[in-house]
Amino acid sequence: MIKNIVFDISNVLAPFRFKEFLAEKGFDAAMIKRIVRASAMTPYWTEFEKGKLTYDEAMAAFVSTDPEIKDELFKAYDSVSGIMGKYDYTEGWIGSLKEAGYKLYCITNFTPAGYEQCYDCISFVEKFDGCIFSFREGIAKPDPEIYKLLMSRYDLKAEECVFIDDTEENVRSAEALGMAGIVFTGYEDAAGELAVICGEK
Repeated sequence: MIKNIVFDISNVLAPFRFKEFLAEKGFDAAMIKRIVRASAMTPYWTEFEKGKLTYDEAMAAFVSTDPEIKDELFKAYDSVSGIMGKYDYTEGWIGSLKEAGYKLYCITNFTPAGYEQCYDCISFVEKFDGCIFSFREGIAKPDPEIYKLLMSRYDLKAEECVFIDDTEENVRSAEALGMAGIVFTGYEDAAGELAVICGEK
């Protein structure tokens, strides 16, 4: 019997507008690719999400990857307000699941700056029964330890949980621990699959 719904946040409950955000800062497509390659696609990004690197340390690491775009990297990340957005279905989905009696949790990989500067886009987490943010815990998905931490902290049983994430590797990691899993490709499909798993359809 499913009692707990565990969400990822980025691109499930709130859009991660990375490329749009960089375009709004004036970068063309070629520079956006270069910025992403020097930052989000490096191991340093994961360490930043784990809270293992400060902002200054992360920026120094990104610059070391591509020193020629130092100025562009600092312009890109001097503020990340606007890198997250909102989906029009999120509040209603959360509300309907709460009304149906489910406990709601999240496990999300987030940088400290993203949390602080984009909180208005994820303030719905205040309605959750518990949240695990990577930067607070020093671990990140798909490390099995982050799922185990959720279960131990909130006294949850894996077989009573469904985990929803847009990254298949993260979902498979949760399933390996006994949770049901949904690879998120869109709200309607995920909501329908969740209803089946929960025995509502």
